[in-house]
Amino acid sequence: MALLTRRHALGLGVGALSAAGFRATPAAADNGTEMHGMSVFGDLKYPADFRQFDYVNPKAPKGGFFSLIPSVRAYNQSYFTFNSLNAYILKGEGAQGMDMTFATLMSRANDEPDAMYGFAAKSVQISPDKLTYRFTTRPEARFHDGAKLTAQDVAFSLNTLKEKGHPLIMVQLRDFVKAEAPDDATVVVTFAPGRARDVPLYVVSLPIFSKAYYANRTFEESTLDTPLGSGPYKVGKYEVNRYIEYDRVKDWWAADLPVNRGSYNLDTVRYEFYRDRDVAFEGFTGKNYLFREELTARIWATRYDFAAAKDGRVKRETLPDDTPSGAQGWFINMRRDKFSDPRVREALIYAFDFEWTNKTIMYGAYARTVSPFQNSNLMANGPPTPEELALLEPFRGQVPDEVFGAPFVPPVSDGSGQDRAMLRKAIQLLGDAGCVIKDGKRVLPNGDVFTIELLNDEPSLQPHHAPFIKNLGTLGIDATFRLVDAVQYRARLEDFDFDMTMERFSSSATPGDSMRPFFSSQAAKTKGSYNLAGISSPVIDALIEKIIGANNREDLTTACRAFDRVFRAGRYWVPQWYSDKHRVAYWDQFAHPEKPAKYAQGVGAPENWWYDTTKAAKLEQAK
Repeated sequence: MALLTRRHALGLGVGALSAAGFRATPAAADNGTEMHGMSVFGDLKYPADFRQFDYVNPKAPKGGFFSLIPSVRAYNQSYFTFNSLNAYILKGEGAQGMDMTFATLMSRANDEPDAMYGFAAKSVQISPDKLTYRFTTRPEARFHDGAKLTAQDVAFSLNTLKEKGHPLIMVQLRDFVKAEAPDDATVVVTFAPGRARDVPLYVVSLPIFSKAYYANRTFEESTLDTPLGSGPYKVGKYEVNRYIEYDRVKDWWAADLPVNRGSYNLDTVRYEFYRDRDVAFEGFTGKNYLFREELTARIWATRYDFAAAKDGRVKRETLPDDTPSGAQGWFINMRRDKFSDPRVREALIYAFDFEWTNKTIMYGAYARTVSPFQNSNLMANGPPTPEELALLEPFRGQVPDEVFGAPFVPPVSDGSGQDRAMLRKAIQLLGDAGCVIKDGKRVLPNGDVFTIELLNDEPSLQPHHAPFIKNLGTLGIDATFRLVDAVQYRARLEDFDFDMTMERFSSSATPGDSMRPFFSSQAAKTKGSYNLAGISSPVIDALIEKIIGANNREDLTTACRAFDRVFRAGRYWVPQWYSDKHRVAYWDQFAHPEKPAKYAQGVGAPENWWYDTTKAAKLEQAK
């Protein structure tokens, strides 16, 4: 699970910083010179005359059909269904892939931590105070109906998303003041003083809508009307809740731009929707879709023994994942009084036997997650450095003493499934918190029976919950697995109507302002935010601001590590597992770049893959 789009890092996103810290190059930022790209700390890999990104094949042929099931989601999207073609509001379940139908001002370079280069905007000028950005749009930019894409469309889109977009968009646009179009080719974007670092990067990654299209339509309503886009694909055939196809725009105005050359090669991209992962796998074996990223270790280890996998018609690959893994676990809803005591939350951590679960259910395919910055150098390790202590000392007495030592790491079990030492520790913690045994049941300090509902929408995850639930039962806690459909699941999460739920939040190499929807006190009270645990801590808020205020990557790393120590001391989740590899399987009629881009979310499919006619012919003959 990952709460990100493939094209834009929207989770613990592209970074956030004060105005003084955001620049393209020091000289350019001071004199307002036109620039072809932007990054958080001023570093750009590609010069103004670059031809294409290094991780694509610029000679990739166009054509072919590609189908897959969702493996990432953002905003109102679901892995299992859709009923709306508006994927940027709270209402409805947005269709996967809608981002491919829109152009953006700039496009992400996935082999750099956070750099963006011109897409619908050919250049940008930044004022000396870094609060005004003037974008010049490309004169050749067009919507799919042939109408010119103008600065008025860009201004309309940004202002509309700030006012009526999904709550997560609105939160991340907090420091975006307004966008204006003094003429058809110029967009002037204004930011608030002291703005967060990554707001400009986030703004240039947002979709551009047609102002004329929405002149007589309501933007914030769920709809199956196809919005007018200007991206590489148009919406094609679809059946609500089952599939949606996107057709490549053959005469697309932006196909030969450096940010797009070698990408969007497939004529048709189709998303299939299944309510059950096991059923989805059977669909793949029957060639009902052609590509899957395998997220279930059990299936990867035991079920690729069907004929097409044995004879090579289905190819399996393990590709490196160098991106920060982020935080996966059971998030504990502290809005409920029974979870208010950190000793109770720590007891739940001791009830989870990762070693047994990994060995028995997941075939040893995973490592333990301990940090929201897992698989990155932003994780805290060992005692704090002097630089970290300088950030943490003002909060001494407001945070547990452990923050000033080695960070909390979940216990390592004996692998038996019921480690007695771990369970004894959990019993001690519960007792210290006033949760005692009465009539054979664990009761809360107020006398109520201690119950936990573990909410999920994936039947295939029941085996992973079962041993945890069993150990909770050993502690006297009445725990149950509650399976609901995808629509009800999202609605309950948005309303924070759950005890505990399993999610993964991915992060980028340059986290910043977009941490707020996940960890800030403001987000804890915002319907639809990703702050599932309900974290409302002045110290966490202050450290987020330190991350936002970092002026270079070294200061950013220090601030993230300080944040990590405080977060882990809060016992807000039961950490689960991660992998530093992508497991992919596909019917062997495609080709792809040799290695995914270092900072890409996923493996670059379908954006950078292409249809191989020679392979496809062999596959057809092998039937």
